[in-house]
Amino acid sequence: MTVPAPPADDADVTRFVADLGLPGLVDAHTHFLPERVMTKVWAHFARGEEYYGRPWPIHYQLPEDERLAILRGLGVRRFAPLVYPHKPDMAAWLTKWALDFATTTPGAVPTATMYPEPDVVDYLGAAVEAGARLVKVHVQVGAYDPRDPLLAPAWGLLAEAGVPAMVHCGHGPVPGDHTGLDVFAEVLAAHPRLRVVLAHAGMPEFGAALDLVDRFAGVHLDTTVVGVPFTAEIAPLPDDWPARLAGVADRVVLGTDFPNIPYAYHVQLAAIAGWAAADDRLGVPFLRSVLHDAPAALLGV
Repeated sequence: MTVPAPPADDADVTRFVADLGLPGLVDAHTHFLPERVMTKVWAHFARGEEYYGRPWPIHYQLPEDERLAILRGLGVRRFAPLVYPHKPDMAAWLTKWALDFATTTPGAVPTATMYPEPDVVDYLGAAVEAGARLVKVHVQVGAYDPRDPLLAPAWGLLAEAGVPAMVHCGHGPVPGDHTGLDVFAEVLAAHPRLRVVLAHAGMPEFGAALDLVDRFAGVHLDTTVVGVPFTAEIAPLPDDWPARLAGVADRVVLGTDFPNIPYAYHVQLAAIAGWAAADDRLGVPFLRSVLHDAPAALLGV
């Protein structure tokens, strides 16, 4: 089957999904936060030139109900609303907010987050017991070392429970104090059974991220802001990207960063469709996997 034409705009996404024979999309990397926290996040991105050297206008800077309606209109069947702390004493209440959000929001998957602090195992363990299916770990924003001894029992808990972590540990969009795939590789070496999604495919260390997928059976990549025109200059994909994906196609999952992206949702889908069309070993089966089957399996939905 020939790869369908990529969606031309957001209104065309449902046609693209139907052409693939899918019941909808499963997005493993979106962001919903308490209103006052999201307002601060948007204020940060409004200063994009200061932080990233370029403007970062939020394409979907809208009230929460409108954002949810947009996801439904795009055919997003299930999504992981990710939260993350930037300082101590935030992770527990953000986790509770995320779990509560999932109970009242159709399509939302229960998620949690964590931070290196003495009670991390307490609130994380409670979240896992409550059904959390994905844990957001933001090494860059949190500015902490993922090898911190305070996190060791948390990593062990997740490895034992089989609950995956969505980990932003790459240097993109700007390096952090403890970012780098070499740093997180030490966590994986210490907890080889850990199930992990390398957010943004480890951007810009794509080759190193693929190496970790090869080394550790539980490591996945997500597609968030990968291969789109906005990041092409600062984090270009290697020429052999589609060929490298062919060997690990079932461990690539859809992620978008909705709503905090400076372009429309369909742009990410078009980029993924381009990879699928570039290598005969990918094609439609890869698109069905990355856009639905693999993230659905990862999240248990």
